[in-house]
Amino acid sequence: MTTTLQVRQRGTLTLPVAIRERYNIQTGDSFHLVDLDGVLVLTPLAPLVPELAREIERARLEAGLSVEELLDDLRAQRDRYVAEKYGTPVA
Repeated sequence: MTTTLQVRQRGTLTLPVAIRERYNIQTGDSFHLVDLDGVLVLTPLAPLVPELAREIERARLEAGLSVEELLDDLRAQRDRYVAEKYGTPVA
């Protein structure tokens, strides 16, 4: 599919309805614009949180930890950090 876009006064582009519907592009979605030596590529900006969650889950499974063990260790690390940073005794 090819289409023509026009840069407006303030640098905005309007994507045609057919493109927005085809790729489920919603108001507020973010994109990367990559310049490949004059060829501009527009790619969706993937939300970081789901990607990080998948990576944490993969690491947890590889380590053989339960969710409870992971959370207990995170709490212990947080307590150590607070004690070191603020001199607060670990409870």
